[in-house]
Amino acid sequence: MNISSAATPPAYVAGHGLLTGRSVLITAAAGVGIGFAAARRSIEEGCRSIMISDIHERRLAEAVEALKGLSSEAEVHGLLCNVTDEGQVQALVDSAEDVLGGIDILINNAGMGGSRPLVEMTDQEWNLVLDVTLTGTMRMTRAALKKMMPRRKGVIVNNASVLGWRAQKEQAHYAAAKAGVMALTRCSALEAAEYGIRINAVSPSIAMHDFLKRAAPQEALDRLASAEAFGRAAEVWEIANVMMFLASDYAGYMVGEVLSVSSQRA
Repeated sequence: MNISSAATPPAYVAGHGLLTGRSVLITAAAGVGIGFAAARRSIEEGCRSIMISDIHERRLAEAVEALKGLSSEAEVHGLLCNVTDEGQVQALVDSAEDVLGGIDILINNAGMGGSRPLVEMTDQEWNLVLDVTLTGTMRMTRAALKKMMPRRKGVIVNNASVLGWRAQKEQAHYAAAKAGVMALTRCSALEAAEYGIRINAVSPSIAMHDFLKRAAPQEALDRLASAEAFGRAAEVWEIANVMMFLASDYAGYMVGEVLSVSSQRA
């Protein structure tokens, strides 16, 4: 076997209709990251309508247009939303309920990171990362559940991180936030299950995209990627694939689970 071939990403996987007839709402889905990949995969998996949100107006508009070009059947909508603002969260969920004809699937992708030694970290830096990554996920989940519970159906997929389990220097704020997302997933899932609603999460290690490359030194990214069993970072669509599984009926008995999407050695 050619060991070096493991570092080559697999061929892009075609859609299989996993979300046929469903509506999808995704936060932080503009640009080239996991959120946009999940939006693209949702359309490829047959969703009937989708709304994406982001805080970047131009990137959001460009993402909406790109998604519209993927299918003539799926309705595509976009709305600005900062998940640290409760009013904007409520407006997003209310709009999605109206425009999509009810939210079948919510993918909580919004998150914020950064690198800072703990002894140099300010309260403002700590609070911002937790507000976006953890509290923002809580706000969206809370708002969506209020819509889903009366219908007694719905799916929520959260984006966590392997840093919720594993230690890494200068990531105390981000790791704490993602560990919180994992705990939020487990606890809220038990409450939601009583209403036939499923909440689960993915836990990626490193997924390479242009924004990440601009946010961290290439040397650091290469070091993290080389620690993976395949010797490479994940493609963003490889993470999105697992989100699609969790959002689909194939995961119908999964409640409060956090799936590691990582080839790192245990």
